[in-house]
Amino acid sequence: MTTLFRGSHLLDPDAGMSAPSDVLVAGQRIAAVGPAGTIAPPAGTTIVEGRGRLLMPGLINGHFHSPVNHMKGRLDSLPLEIFMLYESPALDTLMPSPREAYVRTQLACAEMLKGGVTAVQDDAFFVPRPTPDVIDAVMQAYADSGIRATVALDEPDLPELDKLPFLAELLPADLKSELAAPRAFGAADLLDAYAHLIGRWHGAADGRLAAAVSCSAPQRVSLPYFAALEDLSRRHGLPFFAHMLETKVQRVLGHERFGGRSLIRLVADLGLLSPRMNIIHAVWVDDDDLDIVAASGAVIAHNPISNLRLGSGVMPFRRIRDRGIPICLGTDEAIADDSVNMWAVAKMAGLIHNIGDADYRTWPRAGEILDCLSRGGARAMGRQGDLGVIAPGRLADLTLVDLDTLAFTPLNDIHRQLVYCENGSSVVATMVDGRLVFADGRLATMDEAALRAEARELFAGRAPALAGAAAAAERWLSHYHAMYARAAGRDVGMNRWIGDAQPPVRN
Repeated sequence: MTTLFRGSHLLDPDAGMSAPSDVLVAGQRIAAVGPAGTIAPPAGTTIVEGRGRLLMPGLINGHFHSPVNHMKGRLDSLPLEIFMLYESPALDTLMPSPREAYVRTQLACAEMLKGGVTAVQDDAFFVPRPTPDVIDAVMQAYADSGIRATVALDEPDLPELDKLPFLAELLPADLKSELAAPRAFGAADLLDAYAHLIGRWHGAADGRLAAAVSCSAPQRVSLPYFAALEDLSRRHGLPFFAHMLETKVQRVLGHERFGGRSLIRLVADLGLLSPRMNIIHAVWVDDDDLDIVAASGAVIAHNPISNLRLGSGVMPFRRIRDRGIPICLGTDEAIADDSVNMWAVAKMAGLIHNIGDADYRTWPRAGEILDCLSRGGARAMGRQGDLGVIAPGRLADLTLVDLDTLAFTPLNDIHRQLVYCENGSSVVATMVDGRLVFADGRLATMDEAALRAEARELFAGRAPALAGAAAAAERWLSHYHAMYARAAGRDVGMNRWIGDAQPPVRN
């Protein structure tokens, strides 16, 4: 199968917009690029008109959690540690059917593909535990949608009491013993789940689907399990996802439990930091942490909307970028972003750091944000030789944007208008792996209207269970609030919230 994008401008995050060009796609890859009118397509080639349009590398969602895609808008903004009480309690009543897992994943795929996202890294957590049929449902949803997906199982093996500071002294005895109970689904079970994921799905759909590994966060797993995941990552060449220093609570945890070491220092001291690792969030990092990350070759996944929704703080973008640390952008989960729109993420990434430093020369430039969206995402996936650039031999993951829209009228600067003006409505075609999966206003891989109708019916039936889970979380709230307030009041030598000082949180 061949496709010719005829006469479109091409985007370069560094140089801007090219003269009208032809791009020929053969099979999964870009076969040729040349000035408009210079490529003669083979017989039977599908022609996509590119005049007045911009062809750019597909957007990459570098960090996402699909299992709560049906819960957008359900919660107020809350600190992460309290938010998670309501979002993902390990209750059997919340176990999804395979069909529910399939539908909620496809909802995200539809939103991403229509917005020009061609690849996603899904750090999928499964409440209350991963099972082969639900893992298969998620992966089948990605296979059927046509998107490129790299998926990990984001599961801890330690009990809740071990993951957070102060709770052991704040909780009454009965609640403390409940949170100290070992997890019924332990490390051996999780490794069996990974054997299923890797054995059945890694490299499936002609390489469009891939596995990754995830420890969720270093403080949430035992050292033997962490090391076993690193071994899987190394042997199979898989990305390794780890949430680190997302919140001030996590910074304080290092002081309380790890001898003053940050979580990044801890992982480095354990010999588990590598170029395969995606460090997710990295908000409460200091310069020593960033020097360690730079030396390791790891990637940082920046989720600016989620960081604001949960009040986590503002990541030090310029300090990271100046060290040459690759940055990808992510939506995080739909319950902490409330959409899966990478254009909104790009705009927020281009704006939020402007209030972190009075020196405007340090503020992000639009071309840097676009680089994070494409080449940074490719690096996070370990596909920097295949994705993120329009060139012969690269995989044909492409997004076509109409320049005859309000976002680009008049056209003054393509970089800035992509980052600050576009919201996804100008996307007219999305190609993944050489296949047009969105064009002419419709998805080629699913019946979106039927999907939405089924989702409404399925998840209306889930509402009582979700309401029950929220009510059950209330008995923990005062204790988690006390833990959060104590951590918020600690001096950790930095401030990632807006303002010169953080006022105390009242108990």
